[in-house]
Amino acid sequence: MRPEQLDLNLLKVFEALYREGNVSAAAAVLHLTPSAVSHALKRLRQQLGEPLFERQGNGMRPTPSCQRMAPALLTQLSQLRQLLRNWGQFDPANAQLTFQMGVPDALEPMVIPALALALDQRAPHCALISRRVERGQLSRELALGLVDLAVDVHQPPEPELCQQPLLDDELVVLSRAGGPALTPHAYQNAPHAVVSRRARGAVLEESALVAQGIDRRITLRCQSYASAAAVVAQSDRLLTLPRHLAQPLLHQGLRLHPCPVPLPAIQIHLYWHRSREQDPALHWLRQQLESGPGTLPPAA
Repeated sequence: MRPEQLDLNLLKVFEALYREGNVSAAAAVLHLTPSAVSHALKRLRQQLGEPLFERQGNGMRPTPSCQRMAPALLTQLSQLRQLLRNWGQFDPANAQLTFQMGVPDALEPMVIPALALALDQRAPHCALISRRVERGQLSRELALGLVDLAVDVHQPPEPELCQQPLLDDELVVLSRAGGPALTPHAYQNAPHAVVSRRARGAVLEESALVAQGIDRRITLRCQSYASAAAVVAQSDRLLTLPRHLAQPLLHQGLRLHPCPVPLPAIQIHLYWHRSREQDPALHWLRQQLESGPGTLPPAA
């Protein structure tokens, strides 16, 4: 098959099916019927001489050769979209785009409310999707265009990724109101609650504490800060977290303390793929994020 014989619309179907892993889900994304997606996939298989996907339960799993070739193909599609976007200037007031942000659950309150407000005010026809990205998959998902921008704690540089500091946030401690004074000794000997979507492994503040030689007694591991704070309000546990996450959780049953042991600030960075460095829409979105998180009063 000569490249000029390939129907580029089939690549849109391939991209959706590769991302969604299910014919019906891909059809919904493309606003097509499942039979139309299946027919397009059949045509693409015939043109490429490759099965591309195999059935696995109710889903479609890429073949090994498809998994090997797909990242490069989807990167090229992303670059083509960028090229087409760059034909004109980005006009936020009239643009109709859906921005996909990769944001860990814990950092959503620090990023998404302010960004959503900026879109409402300056790009009213645009939509925003926040989705979780595994840290080890960050580079891949940005390269494939699965997310446009990502926000996460500072990570070692990668050649294909651009990054810039977004926010430095001090670590503070929540305890129940009326509890004892929080000294370094009390902090290290108290039971602690931590938050992570994973059942084991380091949590957000762990590296800073380990660097100070602090080994906490963890008696509760939750999936959300709201749940952990609710437990702290009725127990002797402590919850260590960034100040921007702690402030919205405060109520009469909780008290906010400066961290009694010296810990460096948590560094939050913004990430994007180098191939989209000149994308005017993403440049505008980065500007909104740079002026996003507000200033909160210091811990009492």
